[in-house]
Amino acid sequence: MRIVSLVPHATELLFALGLGPEVVAVTHECDYPPAASALKQVTRDVLPVGLSAAAIDAAVRERTQNGQAIYELDEHALEKLEPDLIITQALCPVCAVSYEDVRALARKLPSEPTVISLDPHTFGETLGDVRTVAEATGHRERGVDLIGEIAARVDRVKLSVRERQRPRVAALEWLDPVYVAGHWTPQLIELAGGEDVLGLPGEHSIPVSWEAVAAAAPEIVVAMPCGYDAPRAHLEALEHAERLTALGARYVVAVNASAYFSRPGPRLIDGLELLAHILHPEQVPETPAGARVLVVEQATSVTVRGSSASAVP
Repeated sequence: MRIVSLVPHATELLFALGLGPEVVAVTHECDYPPAASALKQVTRDVLPVGLSAAAIDAAVRERTQNGQAIYELDEHALEKLEPDLIITQALCPVCAVSYEDVRALARKLPSEPTVISLDPHTFGETLGDVRTVAEATGHRERGVDLIGEIAARVDRVKLSVRERQRPRVAALEWLDPVYVAGHWTPQLIELAGGEDVLGLPGEHSIPVSWEAVAAAAPEIVVAMPCGYDAPRAHLEALEHAERLTALGARYVVAVNASAYFSRPGPRLIDGLELLAHILHPEQVPETPAGARVLVVEQATSVTVRGSSASAVP
């Protein structure tokens, strides 16, 4: 089977199911696993490089309101690849090429590829996507195994944090303007032993004011700017350090959203374990392999400390 993945979390899932050799093309944002970076890329970002968070938000709003895509698809390259299966999504217009554009193009291709759209809103639905892709590619048994592995890790986290006091948590998906993380993130916070004071499980991420975040009285703030790695999230947090520390939280952490929270793929379980470490480091002393937490400590003059092992000042 010749598979084209037009969304990063689908690429991660395909490799996790052992389908890497059958993936013939990916997007320009597919950077995990490392082998995906060597594959043919059939999309590109139309936004200029180097925009600030506020400028990115403004540009995305303008293009989506005008019905313009954020990404462009290389239709000629896709036709030459003769795919049997194309995996995309319609959940978020900022995250991938237009689903309707993909469907329209697929109807024109001589290979007549099947198009699957993965659009999870909840953590449970992300596991449903594992079943969908596994069935569509003839890898049902591996899909069952992967779901079992994820479920076992979820159970370990739940057992580790049960009967612990639940800290009040604000998960911020963007900082300029402020967006509260929705979809699966509130569920991850609950499973990790916290109380999400702003996000709604299964609902879209929403813009709020800094005053609304402060009114929610979070004890822990997790800065997880959508699509950013930990160092970039840390820089964003530093730019808004005065606002963040004014919230009165015990501490503010910046995490790799791109790897563990923005993409509803197999690494969400790493995100859950990372959250459990952040919220209950005494119960979950280790971070997932390769995960990094960066802390903006609350102080009279803001100081910064990076850590790969501990999230608490």
